Amino acid sequence: MTNATQPHATAAYLGLAIGDALGATVEFMTPREIAAQYGVHKDLIGGGWLKLRPGQVTDDTTMALALGASILSAGRVDADAAARAFDTWMRGKPVDIGATVRRGLLAFRKTGVAKTPLSEHDAGNGAAMRVLPVALATLRLAEADVRAACRAQAHITHNNPLSDAATETLALMVRDALLGADKLALLHQRAHPLARLHPEFTFRATRQRQNPSGYIVETMQAVFQAFFDTDTFEDCLIDVVNRGGDADTTGAIAGMLAGAVYGPAGIPRRWLHGLDVATRNACEMQARELLEISA
Repeated sequence: MTNATQPHATAAYLGLAIGDALGATVEFMTPREIAAQYGVHKDLIGGGWLKLRPGQVTDDTTMALALGASILSAGRVDADAAARAFDTWMRGKPVDIGATVRRGLLAFRKTGVAKTPLSEHDAGNGAAMRVLPVALATLRLAEADVRAACRAQAHITHNNPLSDAATETLALMVRDALLGADKLALLHQRAHPLARLHPEFTFRATRQRQNPSGYIVETMQAVFQAFFDTDTFEDCLIDVVNRGGDADTTGAIAGMLAGAVYGPAGIPRRWLHGLDVATRNACEMQARELLEISA
């Protein structure tokens, strides 16, 4: 590990939460609606269809924290432990929960099996949005082991080849960034190979993905365009959330990638200070402790 690993891991977790909180305000809005109401949306003001407090996060962050807690408790990525943690999270009546996640957890509650059947219809972004703790806890493992750990947590609710491919790619991009890879390396070694394996993920700057849905392909296209076409953490998050659609999740995923690359110095202080304090503390603690497991 480099000396920058810990600060950048913390920035990735904070980036996840900040992107979630920023995007939640404009979730399900179109870019035109966002422009009419906010001009450019760039502050943690809460509200939105969930009527959140400023700096409050949604299921993207709270599911990641639940997964991280299960990893810390088990000492590794364990599907049964993660499923129990997700079930406890759902019983706590989270502010929001996706339909595929709910269905998968209800099935686990009924059967005790921490794996949902393979489904061509479950290509949502719910497994990808929460994968960051896996990337941190498996930092020193072989790539095949990282991929297996990603699938173990993903298949509790999402068992789909496109979801798997994106979730694994995100975890490996975070890992590579924490180990010193720059954005150009992430583009050529991770993003482009994903698109070659699954052409659905192909993204072009000239065909911007606006109003992305919860479909993992649209999510990743919007995130990759914003991440690779900007040069700062702030510009990346503002770009992606102002595309509207599933903006809390695109914001969360873009935030984890941008945080891993740009580190803590790249996070605007107004966003860091505006984030819910309990969430900020939990993200910082888990980033530190998950890296300890990886060591």
